[in-house]
Amino acid sequence: MSALSSSYTETVAPASPRPARSASLVQRWLDAGWSAWTSPVLLLAIWSLATLLEWVPAQILIPPWEVARTAVELAESGELTDHLGASLYRLFAGFGLGSAGGIAFGILLGLSPGLRSYVDPLFNVLRQLPTVALIPLFILIFGIGETFKVFIVIKATFFIVALAAHDAIRSLSARFFEVAAIYRLTRWQTVRRIVLPAIIPATLTGVRIALGRSWMVLVGAELLAADSGLGQMMEMGRQMFRMDIVMVGVVLTGVIGFTLDRGFRWLEIYLMRWKQR
Repeated sequence: MSALSSSYTETVAPASPRPARSASLVQRWLDAGWSAWTSPVLLLAIWSLATLLEWVPAQILIPPWEVARTAVELAESGELTDHLGASLYRLFAGFGLGSAGGIAFGILLGLSPGLRSYVDPLFNVLRQLPTVALIPLFILIFGIGETFKVFIVIKATFFIVALAAHDAIRSLSARFFEVAAIYRLTRWQTVRRIVLPAIIPATLTGVRIALGRSWMVLVGAELLAADSGLGQMMEMGRQMFRMDIVMVGVVLTGVIGFTLDRGFRWLEIYLMRWKQR
């Protein structure tokens, strides 16, 4: 009887559940290198379907193929290159100055308790001010020339980087400075040999965040007051009701922001490759 029972159990025993197989398929899909393109392709498909079925008036939502054609026309005429070059020049000029100043000030603030007690309240008040809210004041001071846009980017970059460097130093263990005291390192040697290598990871993260924030702020400033740049191109397209030009600017803003963030992430991995050894 027991042999029959075991034979019956083996015969009618259910197979392995299907959800495990579906889960493995999903996991293999996510592990594939090209799975990252799923969401952009899906968005493009929904965008195309929305224009074909006229879910949104055609004057407002332009089909993606018309946006691509407009981008090619703007590139061939040189207009897109000029606007893009102006925006990137302002971004990198302001970002470079803001990052350098932010790192230096953050280190100084983190290593000087006396200075921190005087500067910390004002620093925290100023960093809480939205950069966009300062655009009217900056226009009154600097006009709508290049200086205004560069200073907007400096402001958007400086406080994020300075706070990242300051917090990184404040979180350092006291043993770092005990080692410096044992070897009788000078203040500059302590900063160069101990502090800077220790705060690189956290500071790089702050710099990467500041880069993306600065790009968004710059495009917003160009929308409000500029004679060139990607934001100004979108504003002119809006005034002429050329939504295809506006969409070209929107798509390029997102693509460039993603490219900058991904490029800096790769740079961060390269600079921190010693941690993987």
